[in-house]
Amino acid sequence: MRLRAIPLVAALLTLAGCGVFSSGDSTPDAPLERTELRIGVGSPIDTAPLRVAVGEGRFTAAGLAVTLVDVPADQAITKLSAGEIDIAFASDVSIFRASAAGTALQLQGEAYTAGRNTMALVTLPGSDYTEPTGKRSPKIAVNMLDDVGVLAARSVLATAGVEAGKIQFKQHAFDRMPQALQAGEVDAAWMVEPYITRAEKELGASILADGARGATLDFPMSSYVSTGTFGQGNARTLAAFRKVLSEAQVRAADSAIVRDALPTFSDIDRTTASLISLGSYPASVNGIRLQRVADLMHNSGMIGARLDVQALVPRP
Repeated sequence: MRLRAIPLVAALLTLAGCGVFSSGDSTPDAPLERTELRIGVGSPIDTAPLRVAVGEGRFTAAGLAVTLVDVPADQAITKLSAGEIDIAFASDVSIFRASAAGTALQLQGEAYTAGRNTMALVTLPGSDYTEPTGKRSPKIAVNMLDDVGVLAARSVLATAGVEAGKIQFKQHAFDRMPQALQAGEVDAAWMVEPYITRAEKELGASILADGARGATLDFPMSSYVSTGTFGQGNARTLAAFRKVLSEAQVRAADSAIVRDALPTFSDIDRTTASLISLGSYPASVNGIRLQRVADLMHNSGMIGARLDVQALVPRP
């Protein structure tokens, strides 16, 4: 019996060499569907790892020519849907709001997660608003009326005891918020870095409430997304993109890399870069983590039906 088994083993080993049991390493990798990507970018802090990787030629080394396009936050999904960019950087709230409205999207990477005081409700010296519950119907400045600022501010204030329905949100660009505070147009402003540090440094501003606590502790803030059609048609290209992005996000765990790089591609000076509070840069898309955002949106009435975030995550 032992002698009769030898030819069978030999035959199987021969077939294995032909690829029956191989992982495919013996054949050349399939080429990328495309070698050029246009990526819309916004917040320099959120997108720092991506920008650094592009500047260091890491995407080029992976066979991708990446062009970064500055896109206003409120136009990211629109430009993506119009085909003006291939991948958009956007807040998770705007991504999930668009998805809930029927836009087919595919997540290509998480960008940024909030840390302590990376987003906060800010007031100026002399303000009579010194405690989150100090006003029954506070007027809060946010950069957009349907984005993460409203979601986070409402969550933090409601947790403190303020009736959510009585909060008044006023839209102001981040760089206009100090003037709105000085003019008494709002009681507090929901800010992110570097605007928090600038307001503290230049105006003596103080933090009324950290925006990243309670339901928004370690809150996912932003991601990179493509349309569903683009994701399905360019799976290998996007897998290559995600691999380089993941490596860049891991390197950004060293905050010195981010702080040193920020002045090279933004208006954040070195002093401010050394003082800002930084969150974290996830190395991969985590549907469970991102589900927190969608569920908070659903519970607050920002979207109707509950959104299944895992359906937006590309399959391996």
